[in-house]
Amino acid sequence: MPSVQWWVGGTPVAMNHTGFRVTSTTLGPWANSTIHLTKLPETGTSLLCEGRNPEGTHALTILLKSGRSPLVAQTFMKGLIRGVFYGAIGVTLLFLCLVPLMAKHIRMKQAKKIAAMKAEKSPKRARQGLETSLRLKEPGKSKVTPSPEQQILDPSPQTSKKSRIN
Repeated sequence: MPSVQWWVGGTPVAMNHTGFRVTSTTLGPWANSTIHLTKLPETGTSLLCEGRNPEGTHALTILLKSGRSPLVAQTFMKGLIRGVFYGAIGVTLLFLCLVPLMAKHIRMKQAKKIAAMKAEKSPKRARQGLETSLRLKEPGKSKVTPSPEQQILDPSPQTSKKSRIN
């Protein structure tokens, strides 16, 4: 006939242990043992059921988890707070990366508007400038001046007088 022993957190449970009630029955070569929890266990408490007979030992470990445990609520709240914190950091970084792109886009739009406004005004000016440049000066009076490079190389007044052609 087998013997059954219950262990809670590494210590054996007696028949009338505080917080637990053990019921065992035997019928011929069979044994049935049940443990009843009279109070809520702490999350992470392990139960071990060990059965022995002359043929050997068989054991089963059960990890208890209480849905009403304050540890579960604390773990949930920690995860929620971390999620909100990391989400805020992510949104902030995304915003900081998008601000320069948005500013560049706005500046480009403004530059296009300004260019369009100038284009509306400039055809009149461009035509006037073109007409004045196309008018011929009086024939026979052409004027040649030295290039700025020549003036820099030899800035003396005599050279500049010689290079002018009238």
